[in-house]
Order: sequence, then structure tokens, then C-alpha cells
Amino acid sequence: MDTTYYYDHGTPAERWERAGLFFDAKDYAAAARVLGGLVEEVPEQTGPRLLLARSYYHSAQLRRAEAELRVIVERDPVEHYARLMLGRTLERQGRSEEAKSHLRIAAALAGDFDGGVDRELDPV
Repeated sequence: MDTTYYYDHGTPAERWERAGLFFDAKDYAAAARVLGGLVEEVPEQTGPRLLLARSYYHSAQLRRAEAELRVIVERDPVEHYARLMLGRTLERQGRSEEAKSHLRIAAALAGDFDGGVDRELDPV
């Protein structure tokens, strides 16, 4: 049975809602399937791309998460949550040194000017 229709069916708003339901149900792979098409359709919107990155992160598709987060950070260098997620994604890939700069920037953007790299931040 071809389930592609289910993931791609509906208006962008309906697919956004469906992706959120999958994400909330912790079905991150399904959320990513819905969001992948949505991001292709509206590549300029940060919300769907950020939720796609989060879906990839939580389903351990870390390289994909990193790629989406880098697009966001390139477009909007002061996007705090994308910076935080990028740092955490790099950490999960064992790239702690590379992660530090993104985590410091995220901390500064959040108003934590002492660096915040070593303290526990909200989970992404």
C-alpha cells in the first residue's frame, strides 16, 4: 500500500497540523515525512524547517537535522533555538569542539552572558 498520499495530502496548514500531531505523539519519522514535503513547498518559512530539524534530531537522523539547522542559521544568525539545536546536534555526533561556538551564541542570545555551555539547557 502506498502511504505517500497520506503524508502529502491536504493544504499546507493541514499538513502542518498533521506533522504537529505526529511530533506530539513522538512519531518523529512520520512528522519528518510530512514536513519534508512542506519544507520543499515553503522553503522560506522557518517554522516547518525547524520542526523538521527537531523531528530528524529526535529520530537520530543527525546529519539531516544538522543540514536543516545550518540553513536556518545561515538565513537568520540570531535564531536562538536553531543555534541551540545545532550545538546539541553536533554534540550528539561527537563534535563537541564545533558545538561550543553555537552553544555560546545561543546562550548569549538567551541572555546568558556567562557562556552557559556547561549548564544544562532545556532539551531540544
